[in-house]
Amino acid sequence: MTDSDNGLWVRRFHPAPAGSPRLVCLPHAGGSASFYFPVSRALSPAVEVLAIQYPGRQDRRHEPCVGTIPELARQVFGVLEPWLDQPLAIFGHSMGATLGFEVARLMEAETGRPAAHLFPSGRRAPSCHRHETVHLLDDEGLLADMRKLSGTNAAVLGDPELLRAALPAIRNDYRAAETYEYAPGPALSCPVTVFTGDDDPKATVDEAKAWEQHTTGAFDLHVFPGGHFFVAQHQAAILRTISAALAGTAAR
Repeated sequence: MTDSDNGLWVRRFHPAPAGSPRLVCLPHAGGSASFYFPVSRALSPAVEVLAIQYPGRQDRRHEPCVGTIPELARQVFGVLEPWLDQPLAIFGHSMGATLGFEVARLMEAETGRPAAHLFPSGRRAPSCHRHETVHLLDDEGLLADMRKLSGTNAAVLGDPELLRAALPAIRNDYRAAETYEYAPGPALSCPVTVFTGDDDPKATVDEAKAWEQHTTGAFDLHVFPGGHFFVAQHQAAILRTISAALAGTAAR
C-alpha cells in the first residue's frame, strides 16, 4: 500500500498528538468519510479519528466499488496496517458495523493483537441473518428505503444529478450488506460496545444484544430512542461513551 493509496482511503480531518487513542470510523451503505467529520471535530484532540473513504464515491467515484464485505474488510485492513503501531478502536454504523467486525477479526488473526475496542452501531449481530432484497429493487424502490431510514442528506435525495452519481455506490453497498453471510470462527477478544435505536427497522434490540456472542471480552449495550439513524439525535451521548472507553487505550 503506497502513501498515495493510504491517503485515498484514510481521512484525518483533525490530526491528534502522538500517542492519542485512534478510532477508525466506517461509513454506512452509500456513506462516505465526510459523515464522520463532526465526530472527528468533537473528539479532537483527545482522540484521533481515521475516517475510511470507500472506493466508488465522492472523490473516489471513478473507482470500482468493492462488492462484498469480506473483500472490503481485507482491503481496509491492508490500508490500516501502517497505523497498527498503536492500538486501534473501530466504530461502524449499519453496514460499517458488520465491516468493522470483519476488520477486527482480521486484525486479531493476522497480528495476534485484538482491536482496542469495537463499537457496532445500528446493525444486528453478524450471526443474526435476515433475507433482504432491497438491492434488487429499481432505483425508486431503493430510494424509498433510503428515505424511510433517513440515511441520506435531503439535498442529495432531491438533486437528480447527485443521485445519479451516488446510486451505483448505494446499490453496491446495499448488495454487499444484504448478501453478507457470517462465517463461524473464533470470537473476538476485544471489548464490544453496541449502540442501537429502539425503533430501528434494520436491527431489533435482541439482534443488537446478540453481538455479545461474538466476543470473550467485556460487552455493553446502549439503547437509544429512535430509528436507524438514532446516532444523529444522540451523538453527544454516544461520543461520551466512546471517549470514556478509549481513555485507557493510548499508546504507552
